Amino acid sequence: MLCEDPESLANAAYFDHAAIIPLRPEALEAMCTLASDIGNPSSAHSVGRRARCHLEEARESIADNLGARPSEVIFVSSGTEADNLALKGMALQRAGQECHRLLLSAVEHHSVSDTAKWLSDYRHHYFGIDLDILPVDAEGRVLPDVVAERLNQDDVPLLLTVMAANNETGTVQPITELADLALSHDVPFHVDAVQAATHIPVDFSHPGITTMSVASQKIGGPTGVGVLLARRDAPLIPLFHGGGQERGLRPGTQNLLGIVGMAAALRSAIAQQHEETVRLVALRKRLIDGLHAAVDDVIINGPEEATCGADTPVLPGIVSATFPGCEGDALLMLLDGKDVSVSLGAACSAGVAQASEVLLAMGIPAQQARGTLRLSMGYTTTEEHIDTLLHALPQVVERARLAGLA
Repeated sequence: MLCEDPESLANAAYFDHAAIIPLRPEALEAMCTLASDIGNPSSAHSVGRRARCHLEEARESIADNLGARPSEVIFVSSGTEADNLALKGMALQRAGQECHRLLLSAVEHHSVSDTAKWLSDYRHHYFGIDLDILPVDAEGRVLPDVVAERLNQDDVPLLLTVMAANNETGTVQPITELADLALSHDVPFHVDAVQAATHIPVDFSHPGITTMSVASQKIGGPTGVGVLLARRDAPLIPLFHGGGQERGLRPGTQNLLGIVGMAAALRSAIAQQHEETVRLVALRKRLIDGLHAAVDDVIINGPEEATCGADTPVLPGIVSATFPGCEGDALLMLLDGKDVSVSLGAACSAGVAQASEVLLAMGIPAQQARGTLRLSMGYTTTEEHIDTLLHALPQVVERARLAGLA
């Protein structure tokens, strides 16, 4: 039976906040309040005008919390769509100019890296576009000196895209320094802030950032909603056609309930950000110390110590841990049997475990990378959840090692 007992789910230790954060009560309340009074924001009658009012209030709230102007907030369906609109919209708009290189880091989310590969395959035939992959150091960080060197080449890049924080290791990138470089070279700069938003300060006001993506479900809002922040002068064209909504860049009737829920979730997350960061930093230390105590040879990938300041090297809610001699999917299933929900630091293709491209880019051997779990925490995580994981782990690792690496 696929449906689980709701009570058992409530008692589970959930370590997959990097995939989706449980809906915040504030978001649910905002959506329920609006549900009985919802219309099409594009309609001219009174119901439509009220809907438009709710939409614009949410837009203003989100803009205020992300350092943007309301006119720069474009509502979309997800962070993936936001990344696609940014990369394809700018690349296709700049087609035919003397721009042939798309600069991106080696550790981008697939919504960026796969879009870039598609652009390269599609546009290379017509325009000769090439992907210029930026390497990262052993902690998964892009080096500004390397970016400066690539920007100083004779051919001006089509655009630069680097995520604010990695979704597997939590490594935080030097976005302000990269934005300064992009601005000085007049190169559009897209920032995937899906994982970073609400966990660390995110500010779109830097003039060197052209576009930025944010997803509702990563901040405790409903799924099916995202935002692309786009400057008014961003060189963008729409991917869809058929309406004038969202500056004509994303036509279609807006998901008003989801948007209002996202705005409420973001307000709540930003209001609690400092207090929650302090709590998560302590929980992360408890988790990492416990991992070392439970499994002697566990390896923490990326920066090990998070801080409470804006200059933290890693998101406090993400720990990438490798267990040598284990397959990640075996660890996942064994922990799941003990009501502990985790995710892999590796992708699976056709049922065959493959090493994470992010970990490989950091110089981690493929066999080692295959035994990696991503343990991500959020506002629902407690010390008891961590203790549950740590109590189960030694036996789980032992059983996984007996199964061995395929």
